[in-house]
Amino acid sequence: MERMKAIFVVTAALAFLLSPLSTSGFNGFTADQFPIPQTDPPVQPAGYAFSIWGVIYLWLMAGALFGLFKRDRARDWTTMRWPLILSLVVGAAWIPAANMDPVAATAMIWIMLGAGLAALARAGRSDHFWLRAPIGLYTGWLTAASCVATGLVLAGHGLLSEQVAALAMIALALLLALWVQTRVADTPEYGLAVIWATVGILVDNVSPLNGAVVALCGLGLLLLAWPVLRALDNLRR
Repeated sequence: MERMKAIFVVTAALAFLLSPLSTSGFNGFTADQFPIPQTDPPVQPAGYAFSIWGVIYLWLMAGALFGLFKRDRARDWTTMRWPLILSLVVGAAWIPAANMDPVAATAMIWIMLGAGLAALARAGRSDHFWLRAPIGLYTGWLTAASCVATGLVLAGHGLLSEQVAALAMIALALLLALWVQTRVADTPEYGLAVIWATVGILVDNVSPLNGAVVALCGLGLLLLAWPVLRALDNLRR
């Protein structure tokens, strides 16, 4: 059964990896997907930030293959496999959903995040590069992406203004990230992914200048730097 779980992880990771190749890909929701068009919303990172997905896809796939061929029955790996499978299976269907229905896609990305964090919490400390690192990077980006998607839905449906939605969801992402990073104190990849996303948001709000969003992102980067540096130090020990 444990080997079958490892095979399921590889299968789910492969489906996840191939999902952008079987669609038109995804670089953020488009303005016309919302009743109130979201043209350059302040909550969305600059387009280059989405390139992190390439690293995430390949690293998760490499980790899944390592787990199958080298650690199929290792206890450090077995306990995290079911939640990771759930996250990746939902993730494999996410891009088509995002291109059709942002609300459904937002619900899905929160499921991906919850299952991914459960996998990270259960993952053992051995084989950091192949196990905790790719899951940490994946869940770190999802922490930011789930809040960004929620901010777009809130503003796009008129529940909040673009500015208020951006500030609220960026703050939520940073608070979640600080809470999680302190609990995965040997996995700096998690916080580094959130930092990458936060810098992307900051860059997108420099011109034209959105002072409130830039200030919030800057504060968040300063606050995240300390637990991430501690995690890097813990990893070296």
